Amino acid sequence: MIIKRTIDMTKQSDDVIVKTLSRLLIPFMQIYALYVIAHGHYSPGGGFQGGVILGASIILLVITYGLDNALRKMSERLNTILCSTGVLIYAGIGLLCLILGGNYLDYAELDQILHVGIAQARSLGILGVEVGVGVTVMAGMISIFLDIATGGLPSGKIEGLRD
Repeated sequence: MIIKRTIDMTKQSDDVIVKTLSRLLIPFMQIYALYVIAHGHYSPGGGFQGGVILGASIILLVITYGLDNALRKMSERLNTILCSTGVLIYAGIGLLCLILGGNYLDYAELDQILHVGIAQARSLGILGVEVGVGVTVMAGMISIFLDIATGGLPSGKIEGLRD
């Protein structure tokens, strides 16, 4: 006998402990994710790892407070804009390096604009790319989760999940 259980993502969790812990954990997860992104070019981590942690914090919000409440804070439209913006940041930095006469993502060329020295220009260029990757990965993770949770329905048709 197979027992099939489904989780209704539209409902909030009724457990006070789960709500309290997630309310405490989500800000720390997001701060840690920003730390991982910001220090990714100096230590282990970076845009991908930080983006996954950011995405996980939003997914925890959905699991705890329900899909309707989470979509008020992070709509599908905002998610799409963030995903596109992250790719634009990454590609824009590479294109800017090409325009300045270097190779794609040759951060040393950014010194012509930033006037901070080649080493600092490279560091800032890598940081910009890590931010772009982090935003894109976060939005991609959230998008995949929302597609799985809603069965691919657009956010306006989520009421059909309750039936």
